[in-house]
Amino acid sequence: MTHIKVINPNTALAMTDAIGRCARAVASPSTTVTTVSPSMGPESIESHYDEALAVPGVLAEVAAGEREGVDAYVIACFGDPGLDAARELATGPVLGIAEAAMHAATMLGRGFSVVTTLSRTVGRAWDLAHRYGFATACRGVHASDIPVLDLERPSARAAVIRLCAEAVERDGSDALVLGCAGMADFCAEVSRATSVPVIDGVSAATRFAESLVALGLRTSARGEYAPPRPKRYSGLLRDFTY
Repeated sequence: MTHIKVINPNTALAMTDAIGRCARAVASPSTTVTTVSPSMGPESIESHYDEALAVPGVLAEVAAGEREGVDAYVIACFGDPGLDAARELATGPVLGIAEAAMHAATMLGRGFSVVTTLSRTVGRAWDLAHRYGFATACRGVHASDIPVLDLERPSARAAVIRLCAEAVERDGSDALVLGCAGMADFCAEVSRATSVPVIDGVSAATRFAESLVALGLRTSARGEYAPPRPKRYSGLLRDFTY
């Protein structure tokens, strides 16, 4: 039995529930998927400030998962907040949904487009494409300028789907990456509108995490991802003393 903990780094519980449905839909019958939001953090992540303040909550959930015997983790925000730090804490694999989605896209075509939420997040998506080695494969990042918590509205969903079709045509892409965990259940509709493979990072990361566990692979504890050195933390961070 494999236990995967999917962490939505924001505190919007309706979004967490939707992410959980998408993750469980692709998980194997023998895999338990637990989906959580931290008890502290922003209600949505749409800036560097939001992302920085989401990380302590993510790390608290990873630390709790280690006590619970969780086998692998998925960080369900397209900025992959706290990914490196989470890998230092966890014994099992930790995957970010941007990382997983971009990997999957390059297995399905020569180039991909990303459709995301606000324009201010476009630079972060490009940063991650460069970090993960996919800058040449990423042919464009397109913002819908729809806030994360508005993605549930039918009009917002329709606007995102239209933008996805436009992005594929404009970029000449072979695949499309949905650039927000709040778009996790858009895949079928976007695929019909674009006729290309559409990758939701939540689903991709869940399946990749399962595969790594099945292969007996864990994050390397040598070098950068070794457990953090013990030290005292003060003030609001005193509970994070390692």
